[in-house]
Amino acid sequence: MWDVLKRHDIPACLRVCAGTDGSVTLLLELLTGKSVEVKTLEQKVIRATPKIADLLEIEAGDEVNDRLVSLSSGNTVYAMARSLAPIKRMPEAVRSDLMRADIPIGRILRDHRLETRRDILKMGIISSGFFGDIPVLSREYRIIYRGSTLMWINECYPVDERWRM
Repeated sequence: MWDVLKRHDIPACLRVCAGTDGSVTLLLELLTGKSVEVKTLEQKVIRATPKIADLLEIEAGDEVNDRLVSLSSGNTVYAMARSLAPIKRMPEAVRSDLMRADIPIGRILRDHRLETRRDILKMGIISSGFFGDIPVLSREYRIIYRGSTLMWINECYPVDERWRM
C-alpha cells in the first residue's frame, strides 16, 4: 500500500499529505501558507447498508452521517473527501459540529479533545471523476475512538502540478 507514495511522479507535498496519520487540513495550511476552506457539497443521514455497516463495524440500518467536502486554499481545490460516521457513536458536541458547519474533522476532534488514531486501510492511484481526467491518489482510513470506528474517510487528491509548492 505504501509503495504508491514512493513513486517519483507524485509530488513530495502530496506524498506528505497522503502519508500522514494526522490532520491533512493543518498540513495544507502549512504548505500553502493560507487558510484551508472546507466546503460541504453534500450531507445527509442515511441508513447503513451491509457494506457500510462492515466498514463502520455497526449494524445494517443504523443511522450514518454521509458527508462530501472539498478542501481548498486560495482558488485551488486540493482534495475531495467523503466521510461516513455512525451517529450513535459520536459524542453529542462532535455530532453537532460535524452536522452543522464546514469545520474540518481534524479541528473538530482537536477542539473536543478526542484522543483518536487513524488506521489507513487502502491507498492507490485511481480515476475518480472528481478532477476531470486527472488521476487521483485515493486513500481510505478509519478514525478510531475508544477502540471503535468513529469515522471512515476516503480522500482523493489530484496528481498534478498544484502540489509543486
